[in-house]
Amino acid sequence: MQSWRLIELEVNDAYTNMAIDEAILMARVAGNVPNTLRLYKWKPSAVSLGYTRDVFNDVYVDACKDNKVDLVRRITGGGTVYHDSDGEITYSVVVDEKSLGFIDVSTSYEILYSGLIEAIKILGLEGDFSSGDPRQCPNIMVEDRKISGSSQARRKGVLPQHGTLLVRVDLQKMFTLLRVPWSNKLEDVLKVAQKKVTSIERELGSVVSIDEAYEALIEGFQRGLEVTITPGELTRYEKEFAKKVREETYVTKDWTFKEIKKRNVKKD
Repeated sequence: MQSWRLIELEVNDAYTNMAIDEAILMARVAGNVPNTLRLYKWKPSAVSLGYTRDVFNDVYVDACKDNKVDLVRRITGGGTVYHDSDGEITYSVVVDEKSLGFIDVSTSYEILYSGLIEAIKILGLEGDFSSGDPRQCPNIMVEDRKISGSSQARRKGVLPQHGTLLVRVDLQKMFTLLRVPWSNKLEDVLKVAQKKVTSIERELGSVVSIDEAYEALIEGFQRGLEVTITPGELTRYEKEFAKKVREETYVTKDWTFKEIKKRNVKKD
């Protein structure tokens, strides 16, 4: 049975979180660290953009500023996501493709999502893997509503995947910050979102603590991936790399607001 490293639950701002994820990726590419599961939260709340997403198509930038919500771009693909400081846990898996069997993208999502599905089962729900479509990455559904979404990248034989587990969700705040292409009326968006997005607490009808969800995620990944996960720490290299890339990349406007072709809405 493989042994993975666990970076235990921590809380950081958006720029630090993305910098640490990249630092772990680079350390794994270099062969300096084992496959790693990292669990974390965001403070303040944040919006993260997939690598190719356009800020002004996807985000009400002024609303983020008014609500003191961080805005950051990821190195992974996928869409634009709201990360609530109190309502979710984000997981990050960095694993070499050899450990997963050099499989295709959809299958790699399905394998890694097995950890989330097991975690949801521990909490009392049945989750189903959805392979997504050309516009949406694979995700996990409960009663035909999305409860977890993720995104990936590939670099030199190593796969980073990170995503959310919604313990509770504030759809009104989410869509005060996120644009949708088909409507700018919050009331209309919420009617649709209620049918398409859910959370652990909504499905169970009871309160679930972040600690409960955290423990379920650790055990879920161990069961789903059939690995042993042991608490560890970031190496000196990872800490120094994260500090450097945070300041040189993630906090910069050049990175977050990089130009994307075919912009179709005006800036806020």
